[in-house]
Amino acid sequence: MSVAEMLETFPNPKPERDYLIEFTCPEFTCVCPRTGQPDFATLAIRYVADRLCVELKSLKLYFWSYRQVGAFHEAVINRICDDLVQAMQPRFLEVKGLFHVRGGITTHVTARHGALSDLLRG
Repeated sequence: MSVAEMLETFPNPKPERDYLIEFTCPEFTCVCPRTGQPDFATLAIRYVADRLCVELKSLKLYFWSYRQVGAFHEAVINRICDDLVQAMQPRFLEVKGLFHVRGGITTHVTARHGALSDLLRG
């Protein structure tokens, strides 16, 4: 099973309405590909569903799968965005990774699919 296949979905209970769903995961962990040291981050996800929503337990397990993955912050956030788009095909999706201080530097990476502004204009 691929990592993206771990993401389970369920039917959007109100597909005719644009409404914003938001999740925060303050305990995300991956591994630096250069040093092997753990990287800690808070993930913030916002999306407007189309036909499908992501199931939270599968999302948690999907996030846990990154604990042993060596990848740069930019790659991790873009991959999570791509996997969620593949699983749900949302109207809009934003994934933010707010990585904790490492060597005196914090990193914030944001990846988006679709435009929320287009949805708000109607």
